[in-house]
Order: sequence, then C-alpha cells, then structure tokens
Amino acid sequence: MHLKHLIQSLSLSLALTVSSIAFAAGANPIIVGQVIDLSGPNADIGRDYVAGIKTCFDMVNASGGIGGRKIQYVVRDDRGQAALAAEAATELLDRGQSDVLMGGVGDASMEAVLNTNAFRRSGLVLFAPLAAVDHTRDPRVMFWRPSYRQELQHIFSHFGKLGMKEIGLVFQDTPSNQEAYKNLSVELRDHGMKLTGTVRIGIQSAQAGHIRMEAEKLAASRPGFVLVVADSIGTALFLREYRKLDKQTFVAGTSLTNLATLRELAGPQAVEWTVFSQVVPNPNAGTSLLQVEHMNMMRKYRDESLSTLTLEGFVAAKALVKILQQSKRGPRNALQELAAQEGGIDLGGMTITAGANSNRLSSYLDIALFKKGSGLMF
Repeated sequence: MHLKHLIQSLSLSLALTVSSIAFAAGANPIIVGQVIDLSGPNADIGRDYVAGIKTCFDMVNASGGIGGRKIQYVVRDDRGQAALAAEAATELLDRGQSDVLMGGVGDASMEAVLNTNAFRRSGLVLFAPLAAVDHTRDPRVMFWRPSYRQELQHIFSHFGKLGMKEIGLVFQDTPSNQEAYKNLSVELRDHGMKLTGTVRIGIQSAQAGHIRMEAEKLAASRPGFVLVVADSIGTALFLREYRKLDKQTFVAGTSLTNLATLRELAGPQAVEWTVFSQVVPNPNAGTSLLQVEHMNMMRKYRDESLSTLTLEGFVAAKALVKILQQSKRGPRNALQELAAQEGGIDLGGMTITAGANSNRLSSYLDIALFKKGSGLMF
C-alpha cells in the first residue's frame, strides 16, 4: 500500500479511537459500529465512505446529536478479509454494544457479518453495505444504494441508445465479483448485447505482462464499448495497457470505482472516454442543498478531497440520522420500523423511499464521463 494511504488509514483509525474515548464520559450515546476495508484492496473506497459518514455525524453531534444523544462512531478495519470482518463485527456487537451496524465493502465481507452468531443474536439490520449481491427483501440488511444489477441496466441502456450492442468484458476474478458476473450474464441477454471478447485479470499488480496480453486480445475483438468488472486498481492497470492500443473506445464501470484513484494510477490520458454509473450526483456541484451541505461540512471537518464516495457516505449517514430521529422504539429498532412504513424521506435534494416491498432506499442513478482532458462530467 502507498505510504500516503497507510498514513491516512492510521490517522483515520486514531481519530475514530479518540472520538470513541471522548464519549466515554458522556451519557448514553448512540453507538454506530462499522466494519470496512481501510487498508486492503478496497481501502480507497472504504476511506472515502468513512470520511463522508464521519463528517455527517460530526455535523449532527455539533448540533446536539439526536434527541440530545450524541453519535459515537466506532470503525474497525477488516482489510478486505471476510474472516476479519466477522471477527470485528462480533467484537462491535458483543463488547461494543453497537446500536446500529453499518456495512463495509464487498459481498464476502457482508455475508461474513450476516452469518455471525453475534449478528443473529443482535436482531439488528445491517445498514448501507457497498455490495453487489442482491438480498431482495432480506429483512436482515437494508441497502442505501441501488443494486448492482440496476447499475448494469443503466449502463446498457445508455449505450443501447447510442446503438452500441457489442461489448468487450474485463473481469477480475475475485470472490466479491462472482455475484456481479451472474447479474451481468442475465443483463447481457435481456438487453440483446453481444460479447465480442472476455478477458480475465488477476488481483496483483505484478501481473502487468498478463494484463498487456489480455488488453491486446480484447482490442483485436473491436468491441463497441468495454465493461470492466474490477476494483479501482485493477481497472487502472487494465486501462493503462488498453489505451496504448485503443484510445477512443468507451470503457465503462460502476460506482464502486474510486475515480480519483483511477485517474491517479491510470493517468489522465488513459481515463479519457471512460464512463461510470453513479448512485449520487456530482459531489463538486452545488445544485442541491444536500450537495452544498456535503461540500461545506467536508471543508469544515475533513482535510480531504471530495468524491462520489464521500458524498455517498455523507448521504447514507444523513439517511440514518433521519431514520433514527423519527424512530419511536429507539435506535436498535429504527431500521425495522422503517421497513414497515411507506413513504419517502427528503434529504435535501434526494429522497429515500422505504417500504415492505424493497430493502433499498434509493433508486438514484446517473452517468459520469471523463471527457477529453480527463475532466469529469456528470
């Protein structure tokens, strides 16, 4: 891991620990626990997500908390390992007495947490994991974001309108991508897409030679556009090689790609004409109260760049705060109460909708494009 990222991870962990200690003398805080990757393969996603969440909680606590109760936010690093996620979740639930448990990055970590004895005993609902697996109507988990399948539908609809039906697929073969691959197969068929070529990439940067060979193979198939199912680093490594061969074909990905990391690793020219589905609006545009609030609070509480993932963390945390504020049975039962209700909650430019027929609060989808010059356009 880069030294800068290691320092950021350690600083974040220290800040969260100090925050927890500071609450020790306080009365009856609402404890929000989270297990997430801060130093593993998806650390760039995890750190931004946590930064947005913590910023929202800092804002709420500065205004007196929820009904006079401050939020104590306790985060544990699972390093992207399912076994560590299960262990850390058990500690947060059994020893930490978390009132709410927020999810981390990836299907494997989410499943590991859901299957722990501690989580089963707790009766809690896992809130806002960043995962592709579609637990439709599962009462044990509540997603803030649309499903991975909905993101694929949005991408395919976008390119279908442009008459592009021939697709090249880049697949990073990891446990967290297996569910994504299943969804992809179904959506390709339903949208009448034709695969011109499929290449697989590994998870180690040392496989650059293999990635180069795979990029050559895919470029030779002349796809209308390329879809990458990989983490931010894998996507960057592929793009860096593919753009040496094909500079103009659109390359697409989903919202679980850290765009700042992608541009840093792949380079500004390699990211030109790349397209990514997004589940939040432009974090750098103040077109809604929510976006302005995120920009102002990040400037006030964090010395970090804005990203779609800091905004997603901020919005997920704000949604949780609204849910806790309206709960009649206390924080441990707030998400179950919401699932039994109908109607929307306005967050200041985005609306979440609860109901018994879905465990996803948002259906918002957008497209972000790195245009020529690597400027990002929503």
